[in-house]
Amino acid sequence: MGGGGVAIHGTTDVGRIEAPVTLKAYLVCAFAAFGGIFFGYDTGWMSGVLAMPYFITQYTGLPKPAASDTAAVNAFHLTAQDQSLTTSILSAGTFFGAIAAGDIADFIGRRMTIIVGCGVFTVGCILETASTSLGVMVPGRFIAGLGVGFISAIVILYMSEIAPRKVRGALVSGYQFCITIGILIANGAVYGTKQRNDSGSYRIPIAIQFAWALVLAIGLVFLPESPRYFVKKGRFEEAAKALASVRGQPIDSEYIQDELAEIVANFEYEQSVIPQTSYIGGWTNCFSGSLSDGSSNLRRSILGIMMQMMQQLTGINFIFYFGNVFFTSLGTIHNPFLISILTALVNTVCTPVAFWAVDKIGRRSLLIWGAVGMIVSQLIVGVIGVTAGRLEKHNNSAVSAMIAFICFNIAFFSVTWGPVAWVVVGEVFPIPIRSRGVGLATSSNWFWNCIIGVITPYLVGTEKHDANLGAKVFFMWGGLCCISLTFAYFLVPETKGLSLEQVDRMLEETSPRTSSKWVPHSTFAADMGLVNKGGNSTSAEETIEVSNEKSMV
Repeated sequence: MGGGGVAIHGTTDVGRIEAPVTLKAYLVCAFAAFGGIFFGYDTGWMSGVLAMPYFITQYTGLPKPAASDTAAVNAFHLTAQDQSLTTSILSAGTFFGAIAAGDIADFIGRRMTIIVGCGVFTVGCILETASTSLGVMVPGRFIAGLGVGFISAIVILYMSEIAPRKVRGALVSGYQFCITIGILIANGAVYGTKQRNDSGSYRIPIAIQFAWALVLAIGLVFLPESPRYFVKKGRFEEAAKALASVRGQPIDSEYIQDELAEIVANFEYEQSVIPQTSYIGGWTNCFSGSLSDGSSNLRRSILGIMMQMMQQLTGINFIFYFGNVFFTSLGTIHNPFLISILTALVNTVCTPVAFWAVDKIGRRSLLIWGAVGMIVSQLIVGVIGVTAGRLEKHNNSAVSAMIAFICFNIAFFSVTWGPVAWVVVGEVFPIPIRSRGVGLATSSNWFWNCIIGVITPYLVGTEKHDANLGAKVFFMWGGLCCISLTFAYFLVPETKGLSLEQVDRMLEETSPRTSSKWVPHSTFAADMGLVNKGGNSTSAEETIEVSNEKSMV
């Protein structure tokens, strides 16, 4: 912006740092959450496609065997190596996409980065749909993954930066809800085409993804940019306009001026404590500070990275990536495709509970009790699987119990670790490193997603050199959830009801285990001198002059 100034009202009242929640704020965040469908749908369709008879024949050359030929039926599947490659290569692409997305979002903005991600995803989707061999499918999956990486990282960043603090948890949880909807739609699409004896059996479910890219990209053209992006760029007038748009208030509203002053003051404060150096220095800032300091960038980055790592190590995507293959390998389930739809339905139906719980019960408590619930459910599945649920027992009741506790496990995840991990990641980073921090955390999600995609076919595979764990794999997931429980108890703070700027202050003044008792006691606007020093009013006007995109307070 080439000069001029914008008047900003600062306030000392911690209750006036944000405008009242309006319907427009809900609608903007709800549409942005639509990006979760990319994540969910791509997670959901692969499991079913890997088990489609036509797809197996197309990619292996094996003819579909007669049902009476037990040996041929057992051998009729993609090798563990091919399953691992086609599943994990998407996650490899998303890992690199999420890492790059942070820098791109700081350069061209949050909205445009998501739109670019939709374009990249479309290119990958074209290759996936056209493929008849791994030589085309694998590059297509990788390129689509780059696009999903852009979208999955920056949608969370965008939503966290524009959502009102009182309902931010619920709105960001909508992203996870869209993931579950994507998984459910994918399972339904696969179920509807699995018996086709032509390439449409797998091409139709894959091609449906074009619709998600088109809707999201076109819709984002009409949505406002994140005001915090404009503040970081020193474009305060544009920040005020964007904030007024997302809050549904006139630009001269005191609420808008108070909130903008708080964002600006917090950014100025963070700039004073986080050195602004070279490009490489910007990345090293993400890991600066002491490990023992809960507010240091190092601790925040560890929190974000491990939060997404722990979410993946709950084993949830084992069910959604390899559910059909796993249920078929048990030999006790007659319609594994239908069971996969059931698990996806449980995931979708239970997730909306988090809309209420995350802002009422809190992030920290949900993560702790969610981990406990998953541990119990997974251990029960494992115990039944190695006793009464074994194939030779022919115990349908035991198999039904296994399916029930797998659904309980999914229910616990969908209310707690599924949405809450994304909520926390969007809240804990300060503005100077937020885009890179969220990118690092999201890339961690996809890195461990990739690892699970690589190793799981070998863990449950039935070929000579595979581990053939069967239901015993749930003992492993239960053990890893014990680590998630420990992590949540010792390292995750409570952030419900706080603005992003208040989260910064809370991390400086308390520890994770005592964070739920912390109460805001001052504003950054007051601390940075953006209010009337006379004390006659809680809200006073100062002007930030903007010239050549540099600010002076």
